[in-house]
Amino acid sequence: MEGELKRFLVPVLAALAAAAALLVVRKLAFRLLLRWAARTETKADDIFINTFRMPSVYWIIAIGLSVGVHVSDLPERYVLYFGKMIHVLVIFSVTVAVARLAGEVFRNYLQKTGLPIPATGLAYGIIRGSVFLVGFLVILSAIGISITPILTALGVGGLAVALALQDTLSNLFAGIHILMEKPIRVGDFIRLETGQEGYVADITWRTTRLRMLPNNLVVIPNSKIAQSTLTNYYLPEKRMSLLISIGVSYSSDPDKVEAILVEETTKAVGEIPGLLGDPAPFVRFIPGFGESSLDFTLICQVAEFVDQYYAQHELRKRIFRRFHKEGIEIPFPHRTVYLKDGDVETNKGDTPS
Repeated sequence: MEGELKRFLVPVLAALAAAAALLVVRKLAFRLLLRWAARTETKADDIFINTFRMPSVYWIIAIGLSVGVHVSDLPERYVLYFGKMIHVLVIFSVTVAVARLAGEVFRNYLQKTGLPIPATGLAYGIIRGSVFLVGFLVILSAIGISITPILTALGVGGLAVALALQDTLSNLFAGIHILMEKPIRVGDFIRLETGQEGYVADITWRTTRLRMLPNNLVVIPNSKIAQSTLTNYYLPEKRMSLLISIGVSYSSDPDKVEAILVEETTKAVGEIPGLLGDPAPFVRFIPGFGESSLDFTLICQVAEFVDQYYAQHELRKRIFRRFHKEGIEIPFPHRTVYLKDGDVETNKGDTPS
């Protein structure tokens, strides 16, 4: 009995002792690494330390198990089983660490270089999925399962899977196409031909999500985005022209109207958020001669798409007050109705006020 107990305790104690010693070493090593990382400006060391902090615990457990197995007198068959289990544990932990490291390095690289490629769920998922796939194949090979038949089966069954998942794959490849060609990016304000408009919140492996101005989220399949005619208000730049149509009475002096519009808009630059003074605002006598008014178009610049709403709101109020002060009339059409023998007759033309 004592011999059996000793035979069991020795491997367990050896495994625990090895793991405890390595945990102490790990704690001291990470403490030194964190102090060193705090003195550096780069984020690469912080990413590396945070990535391998948890997997290192699994490696210590694997080493402890390996030590315990080697000092034991287990049959060779059980030693082989424990060895495979340790290999799977190590490979899985390395796969998780590498997948996380690759994703974090990808995000940090985009932030550092400022490339117009969004670190979306699709791109991040493709990177992590590729690493996990390789790790899974390595695990199968480590436990003695040949991966050649699996790859062959995947090739043969790929056509059937593609047909069954046609919609899913079309959305996946459409998402990859969107990321590569970059007609839209995360953060852009877009409008689809179907009328939906909003900020691109994310581009995932299957859908693109738009946050509309009322703060609602619209989920659109990537294939629909790829096939749709859309307007990106952030390309080639955020700044855009704002056109405001204004009609005045035929008795008004066009030169005076033009001067007032330019003056009021120029004065509003710096006072109205989003209204830009470069290039300078200008006026065109377009569309021109209306049915009851002289029609002008005021053209100015705003910083981005949503700035146009408040800019129009304030500019129209300022222009209305200035016209009222200068005695410039803003006409509106009206009709004259004649009553004859109980019938209603209306003159065909509109008369300005």
